[in-house]
Amino acid sequence: MKVVVAVKRVVDFNVKVRVKADQTGIDLANVKMALNPFCEVAVEEAVRMKEQGSASEVVVVSVGPTAAQEQLRTALALGADRAILVESNEDLSSLAIAKMLKAVVDREQPQLVILGKQAIDSDNNQTGQMLAALTGFAQGTFASKVELAGDRLNVSREIDSGMQTVCLKLPAIVTTDLRLNEPRYASLPNIMKAKKKPLDVTTPQALGVSTASTNNTVKVEAPAVRSAGIKVKSVAELVEKLKNQAKVI
Repeated sequence: MKVVVAVKRVVDFNVKVRVKADQTGIDLANVKMALNPFCEVAVEEAVRMKEQGSASEVVVVSVGPTAAQEQLRTALALGADRAILVESNEDLSSLAIAKMLKAVVDREQPQLVILGKQAIDSDNNQTGQMLAALTGFAQGTFASKVELAGDRLNVSREIDSGMQTVCLKLPAIVTTDLRLNEPRYASLPNIMKAKKKPLDVTTPQALGVSTASTNNTVKVEAPAVRSAGIKVKSVAELVEKLKNQAKVI
């Protein structure tokens, strides 16, 4: 079984992001970038499937600038076999990403596609679902447990009322929650080996995919500064402030 894993280059979660002075986006100058945490979980799950003998090949794919090769090499060091970069410097929408991933899926013909449920920069939580709609594959989102049973995949997922298990017929799309597993650290020998693993670079034009979007970013603003809290001396004073100042009751 071939497994394709989609990964994304994002600002490291430890970095405090800054908005550009002209409010056109986030300032990425000299900012540390990393593999999206949810994507790390997706790579780990695919590698574990290979180690268990369920998967024969793990292919990682990313859409982004040339610098995204760094994150693909990280995924290769974690155990993936080869990588594909769809090179683009545009600010792409979730739908455009999904269309390019579909083109890669059509070419690679995997039995399973795993994605992080969301990226920590945009938090859209859309690409996996859009890819499932474009490919017509079964989908299991927010996976906290994945079990392969013959030509079917049992995916356990958290819902408002508890846990739900869906049985998917392969080929399928799975988006991962952080509870699915704990990603491993890349060892130095594997980091060195990753430098020699295949990494193919293509473009949206070569895949025959249009990146045009109907969405435009009007303005990016930092969240409003939260005002300091106050202490009240009695329940009556609390009720009065909630009623007359906060106006929530």
